[in-house]
Amino acid sequence: MDILTVNNLWVMICTALVFIMHLGFTFLEIGLTRQKNTLNILFKNIFIITVGLLLYFLIGFNLMYPNFGEGSFGLIGFSGVGLTPPLTNNVLDLTYNNGFTFWTDFLFQGMFAATAATIVSGAVAERMKLGPFIIFTVIYVGFVYPIAGSWKWGKGFLENLETPFYDFAGSTLVHSVGGWAAIIAIWLLGPRIGKFKNNQSFAIPGHNIPLATAGVLILWFGWFGFNGGSVLSADPTKTSLTLVTTCLAAASGGVFSFISSSIIYKNYDLTMFLNGILGGLVGITAGADLMSPTNAIIIGAIAGILVVLAVALIDTCKLDDPVGAIAVHLFCGIWGTLAVGIFGDLASLNQFVSQLIGVIAYALFCISTSFIIIYTLKKTIGIRVSEKDELKGLDKSEHGISAYPEFRLNE
Repeated sequence: MDILTVNNLWVMICTALVFIMHLGFTFLEIGLTRQKNTLNILFKNIFIITVGLLLYFLIGFNLMYPNFGEGSFGLIGFSGVGLTPPLTNNVLDLTYNNGFTFWTDFLFQGMFAATAATIVSGAVAERMKLGPFIIFTVIYVGFVYPIAGSWKWGKGFLENLETPFYDFAGSTLVHSVGGWAAIIAIWLLGPRIGKFKNNQSFAIPGHNIPLATAGVLILWFGWFGFNGGSVLSADPTKTSLTLVTTCLAAASGGVFSFISSSIIYKNYDLTMFLNGILGGLVGITAGADLMSPTNAIIIGAIAGILVVLAVALIDTCKLDDPVGAIAVHLFCGIWGTLAVGIFGDLASLNQFVSQLIGVIAYALFCISTSFIIIYTLKKTIGIRVSEKDELKGLDKSEHGISAYPEFRLNE
């Protein structure tokens, strides 16, 4: 079997693993929210992956990889509608890349594209109208995410800094891009009914913690493809190191989140444990191929502690994030991106400055675009369901049926 076939097969397997992550996100979001909103969450997540792929085919792939011309600043470009594969005598050109074919490249990147909107879905769960969420998803996945991705992965201006910005698999390009939009969305939406009373925060328990736990384990499994596939080949040294650092960061994130939350809150909180695992995964994603196992454990540990502190900070700010998406994806995404300048093969002051420039650039772009989109929707068609519909549950009010028709819903 030739090396192109081996590499291409590995990236295709990783594509399937990343696809499975959408099931993990769905289970996690369902499990950490109330049963009366289950069908609504299922609908959103199915919409995100199906429409996300079609949008990435139509415009996203060519916005993300626009072939910036000589002398271009590398801010935005577009290389045409749809997919135009490289052909030689009407046969697919297999010299497109040493690691994979054009089609595999598109599909692997397409699996990433919908993740940013999935992060927002969890943060706005239980009170956002479906119609405005659909509109937001189309614009954010179709335009904002691929433009942001082009700045690094499409060889845009962040790739062309004197010391290039580095984000191996998307701590910032995927996770923070979703996290910035999520924090703007929940600020404009406001908290769920009953979340805050008399300046106190009250927990609104999810209805199925076993499902949430399964979701996290599925996400961890999918991360083998998310980070392992980002090597973009089956190189045994790089892929094996990447998978080791990914797993160690996840384990460390979970353990240190559990320890820190137990010290602070005097109880054993499984949801903090679960989000600590995810925080460790997000934190290592920017530099999984650069770190030693010890580096990975340290990065994961800090990410796990950061999740606990970030959840408390978000509550203090009277922001309502039902699944902890902002603590995991935004805070740990920023940390993981900056960690590339502190640990691993590229660690240096110049690299840290480039990482900071990237974090700031994405923050400005994602905050401004998501605010424009969501604020416009809020002032035109409205983004929040009525109080009556929220109390009834979005399954009944938005879809007219229940995900659990044989059970009485706990209001």
